[in-house]
Amino acid sequence: MDKAYIEKYINRTFIDFMPGQEFMKYPVVFTQGKGVYLWDTEGKQYFDAIGGIFVASLGHRHPRIIAAMKEQMDRLTMVPPLHSISDVTLKFIETLGKVTPGNLNYIKSFSGGSESIEAAIKFTRQYFRQNGQPDKMKVLSNYLSYHGATFGAMSASGSPRKIKFEPQMPGFVKVYSPKQLRDDFVTWEETCRYAAKLVRRTIEAERPETVGVFLVEPICNTAGIITPTEEYFHMLRDTCNEYGVILIFDEVLTGFGKTGDMFAAQTFGVTPDIICSGKGLSSGLIPVGAMIAREDLAQGFNAGTEANGQNFMHGHTFANFPLADAVATAVINVMTEEKLPERARALGKYIRGRLEGLKKYGVIREVRGKGILLGVELVEDPVTNRPFPEGRKLGTALKRTALDNGIILRIDADWFAMAPPLVTTDDQAAEMCDKIEASLKQAMDIVSKSRSVLHA
Repeated sequence: MDKAYIEKYINRTFIDFMPGQEFMKYPVVFTQGKGVYLWDTEGKQYFDAIGGIFVASLGHRHPRIIAAMKEQMDRLTMVPPLHSISDVTLKFIETLGKVTPGNLNYIKSFSGGSESIEAAIKFTRQYFRQNGQPDKMKVLSNYLSYHGATFGAMSASGSPRKIKFEPQMPGFVKVYSPKQLRDDFVTWEETCRYAAKLVRRTIEAERPETVGVFLVEPICNTAGIITPTEEYFHMLRDTCNEYGVILIFDEVLTGFGKTGDMFAAQTFGVTPDIICSGKGLSSGLIPVGAMIAREDLAQGFNAGTEANGQNFMHGHTFANFPLADAVATAVINVMTEEKLPERARALGKYIRGRLEGLKKYGVIREVRGKGILLGVELVEDPVTNRPFPEGRKLGTALKRTALDNGIILRIDADWFAMAPPLVTTDDQAAEMCDKIEASLKQAMDIVSKSRSVLHA
């Protein structure tokens, strides 16, 4: 596939968060994937250290998941959603309910994480409205957070990505992220403690009778794999209990084994009222996500009638989609049978050790994350934590050197992250870490040369 052909059709679409002409400086077109690897049109092999985008939890083309998908395609792929539900969806609800924390067993599948967030927000607003608290409609969330690309999810997000689409929807209130406060305190524990107190104070300032939800990512990707303390989440739980606020964990990124448990809620020891999920639930075979709520929250919906409007007034053509639910069920079965969340703990311990070893190069502030979901913050001076200046960001150079070395990472200007498939072998983990180290050293050389040019 020649470059002219690629450019012709790239100009008829877009790569996420990248101009077409920028992409064409180093075009990557994949043709095949298997396990932890991808191959491009030139036959070059890449280690997919983020599973697509934190999705291929069992690697690419996992044989059991493909078999489950093919079997379901031969049986049933669609049912009338206004009239019925499929047998495989009921099996999915049963299977997922066995691995969720607490009594989070009220489940609806959707086409991805953004849809599950949208559904949860609408679910809580209708819940409070029909329970005599119509003013409890505000959604609190953190600055720097990312909850999805659809408008409701984007309005809940604190990421700068949304700026070009403002004004956002009303009813969304932001609270400082622990990351924004960390340099004001001596320890991370103090930082998280104060951040949790700010959530309480914001609810009080907004008036508790108007606040319905606190939506939080257990580990925040777009801020740089920010990982609060367990105490932070316990304090959030206590605050939400006191003020009757529904606590939602956005586990689209963290769910399904990455943190060393099936859900990060279990890793941090705090059970929310709703979990929103996606990404790893599909292992990259088909778009799927799920809203998972406490059973008692749904009683008012299931006890209602169509006439009185107390059914959940929400639906999607591809919600509870049989083909997707068959895939998701198979993914969960493989994870539980092969004890892959436990595998993530052992694998993560090794990878974290290798990443900590990179501190010898003098450009790493800290390594963050849980299990195999890990991030590394890059700084020019790890003593003062001075970041690299604009124009010489180490992450910018790393984007190129990583591709040169055949490894796919999530890279920002000042940090990079990974979450390799749960099926990664010990030898493959070592290979991944070797590629990361080589890429980092080469990126440092590029930045060092650019500094020399600037000071010549």
